[in-house]
Amino acid sequence: MLDTVLLIVFSMIGLSLLLNLWRLIIGPSVPDRVLALDTMYINVIALIILYSISMDTGLYFEAALLIAMLGFISTVAVCKYLLRGDIIE
Repeated sequence: MLDTVLLIVFSMIGLSLLLNLWRLIIGPSVPDRVLALDTMYINVIALIILYSISMDTGLYFEAALLIAMLGFISTVAVCKYLLRGDIIE
């Protein structure tokens, strides 16, 4: 049962990644592209955690945590750049 659910969730998150990639490429404005990139980070984190569940190991949770921190920092940096024109004051 768990294998079937994991397969369905993997495919749904994969579809979500493709739709986010489409929004990243076609997005009408820069904030839409930033939000699409941020959502892609979240989807990648979900994929890593699902892979960790399917392999029955806790090793990949640390990688998901690192990607979450990098995603947050990069989103803040891009938003700050869009608002002010530079990242470091």
